[in-house]
Amino acid sequence: MERVIEAVYEHGVLTPLEPLDLPDRQRVTLSIQVPEATSGAEALSGWHQVYAGLAEEELRAIEGIILDRAAFMRPVR
Repeated sequence: MERVIEAVYEHGVLTPLEPLDLPDRQRVTLSIQVPEATSGAEALSGWHQVYAGLAEEELRAIEGIILDRAAFMRPVR
């Protein structure tokens, strides 16, 4: 049986992004294909599309959230 899935490699472990429905300790053969990296311009273009069509007021609100570091930090205990 051949199946194509995506996985994330982190700390030496490949983690599938979907269930595999395999028994524990099942041996498999992997073929690794790393997607081509996008250029900075391509990445920026993609993010630009996220904000396309938003009103100036909406953009300011988003910018305010981004610049509010407290929104992204847990309180120190």
